[in-house]
Amino acid sequence: MTQPPPRTVDLFVDGRWQPPLGGQYEPAGSPVTGEVIGHVAQGGRADADAAVAVAGRALGGWAAATAFDRARALHRVGDACQRRRDELARALTLDQGKPLDAEAYPEVDDLIGYWHGAAEDVLRLDGAIPPARLPGARVLIERRPLGVVAVITPWNWPYTMPAQVIAPALAAGNTVVWAPAPSTSVCSALLVDCVAEADLPPGTVGFLPGPGPVVGDAIAGHPGVAAVAFVGSTQTGLSVARRAAGKAQLLEMGNNGPLVVMDDADLDRAVAGTIAGAYLCAGQSCTAAERILVHEAVHDAFVAALAAAVGKQVVLGDPFAPQTSMGPLNNAAVAAKTARHVADALDHGARLVAGGSAEAGWPTDLYWQATILDDVPREAVIAREETFGPVAPVISVASLADATELTNDQPYGLMASIYTADAGAALRYADAIRAAWVNVNESSNYWETHLPFGGGGGSLSGVGRVGGRYAMEALTQVRTTVLSGFA
Repeated sequence: MTQPPPRTVDLFVDGRWQPPLGGQYEPAGSPVTGEVIGHVAQGGRADADAAVAVAGRALGGWAAATAFDRARALHRVGDACQRRRDELARALTLDQGKPLDAEAYPEVDDLIGYWHGAAEDVLRLDGAIPPARLPGARVLIERRPLGVVAVITPWNWPYTMPAQVIAPALAAGNTVVWAPAPSTSVCSALLVDCVAEADLPPGTVGFLPGPGPVVGDAIAGHPGVAAVAFVGSTQTGLSVARRAAGKAQLLEMGNNGPLVVMDDADLDRAVAGTIAGAYLCAGQSCTAAERILVHEAVHDAFVAALAAAVGKQVVLGDPFAPQTSMGPLNNAAVAAKTARHVADALDHGARLVAGGSAEAGWPTDLYWQATILDDVPREAVIAREETFGPVAPVISVASLADATELTNDQPYGLMASIYTADAGAALRYADAIRAAWVNVNESSNYWETHLPFGGGGGSLSGVGRVGGRYAMEALTQVRTTVLSGFA
C-alpha cells in the first residue's frame, strides 16, 4: 500500500476547518507503519469556549427544524460515508491498526448504519397525551433536545463510538461538540469531512482535537454544555462525570467481563466465541472476554482446543493483507499495560500456553501475539482489571455458583457471556450478576447496534444506554405542556 501524504487535522468550528488559537500541532504516527500520517491541532480551552458558543448559537435553528428535515440531513451524512467507504476503511486501518477486510470495513458499514438508523428512529420518537385532572385541559408530553452535547470518545472504535451518540443527538435536535481520541484524530477528521459534505447548518457539529485532559475536560465542565456523552475507561469516565456534575450524562466505561464455559457447553462454539471475545480489535474492546471462567470438568479439553484454534485462526500481521485477522495494538501505553498484566500473571503462577509478548520483525513494537494464559490466579491483576490486549486468561471454576460469585467479585457490569446447554442455568446466571447485557452461547463481543447497551446499576461501567431509540431517549428531555382555558 502507498501511504497517503500526512494530513493537517484542524479544528472544525462554525462549518469550516480552522487552526487552533494556540497554533500548536502534534505529529500522529501510524501503529501499522510507524510513519507520520498527520499533524493534529492541539485545541485548548479558548478553542473549547469558541466551539461551545458556536454550537449554542446554532441550537435554536437546528432544534426548530422538523424531525423530517433533520432525518434528511442525517441520511446525507450516511450517504457521504457510503461514497467514501474505501477511504474511511483505509484511514481507519492506518490510524487505528484494525485489519482492513476483517474489521475496518465492518466498522465503516456499522458507521453508515448509525446515521441512517438515527434518521429513521427520530421519526418514531413520539410522546403521549395522558389524561388531565383539570376539566377541559389537555396534557402534551414530548421529548425535546437537551441543548449542546459534549461528546468524548475513545480510539478503539473511532467511527462507531462517536456515531452511536452523535447521530441520535443530532437527530433529536441537539448540537454537538466532539473531542476525539488523540491517537485516532486523523481518521476521525475524515468522518467530519463526511459531515461537512452533508451540508448541515454551520455550528451543528464541532470537532475539537487535542489533549483529552484539556479539551475533554473543558467541554465536560463547560457551562454552555447541557449534556455529556463519554465512551472510554472507567478512570477517565469518573473524572468526566465529576466535571459534568449537574448535567445529563451518558457514560459507557470499562469492564472486566467474563466469558463462562460450563461443563455442558458446546466446546467448539465456546472456543470460537472466546477467539472472537479475546482477539477482536486485538483485545481492545470494552466487551472483550477479559476472563475465561471454565468449569474444571472441561478445563483441559477447552484449553487444548483453544490453543489449537488460536494457532490456526488468529493471523497477526500486516492489517492491509487479506489473510490478516489481527493487527497491531493502537499505542504504546496499551502495549505496556498488556505486558505488565501478563508478567504479573506469570509471577503469580499462571502458565503461558501461547504468545506472551510483542512479535519482532514488524515496523512497530505494537504487534502483540495472541496470548493464552492458563491457571490464572484470581488475585492476579489481569483477573481484576481491564487489560485491553489480545490475552485470554483462563480461570477454573467449580460450579455455576462459583462462576457467578467470581463474576460479581468485580466493580464492573457491562457485558458477560455464558456457554451452556441449560437455558435455566443461563437465566439464573443472568439474573444473579450485575452486567446489563448477557450473551448466552455467543461471544462477549456480540451485540447489535439497535439494542440498549450500557453499564449495570451499581457498577463502574457507566450510566445510560446507547443503541437505537435508547440513545435518543438518553439525549433528550421530557417536556410536559398543559393546555387550559381555551373555549
